[in-house]
Amino acid sequence: MGDIPSPQVTGPVDPKLLRATMGLFATGVTVVTYTADGQPAGMTANAFMSVSLEPPLVLISVRSTSRFNQWVREGMRYGINFLAEDQRALSGHFGGRPVEGIDLPFCEQKGTPLLQGSLVHIVSRTVDVHPAGDHFLYIGEVEYIRFGEQRRPLIFYSGKYQQVHTHAPMITANGCVEGW
Repeated sequence: MGDIPSPQVTGPVDPKLLRATMGLFATGVTVVTYTADGQPAGMTANAFMSVSLEPPLVLISVRSTSRFNQWVREGMRYGINFLAEDQRALSGHFGGRPVEGIDLPFCEQKGTPLLQGSLVHIVSRTVDVHPAGDHFLYIGEVEYIRFGEQRRPLIFYSGKYQQVHTHAPMITANGCVEGW
């Protein structure tokens, strides 16, 4: 890997520099699903994280101009679908590059659309929304989790999709997941 210049920034941070910097943080790729005007809808997001185990809370960061904000409010549910490498087309489709004729394999849980074939399904009920710069932070209480067929996750790093070799987490006799 080549040398990355190390800028010394002490004043206001240029948004392009911050974007390039954050691109060096590898993330999984999710599609956040919700209902818009009675129809399943979604958006690709990699700004997703676990917030708390008790109570079980997760957070997604949503651009303030996203139509998601029109449809999901406090008390409403949304789905989080962890994508696998073979679901890359779904990432592009829901990330603003619609694919004509793509099969959108929606299923439903707790009245929330989800994408069949995802590594994981999570359904969260919005418990709080915080404005944060040009985004909104949605905190959701996890109400449902389902593991799908385990295979390689879709990873985004340095502005591109990447590959990583993985194995399914081992669940021990006491119910704990390996590494937790």
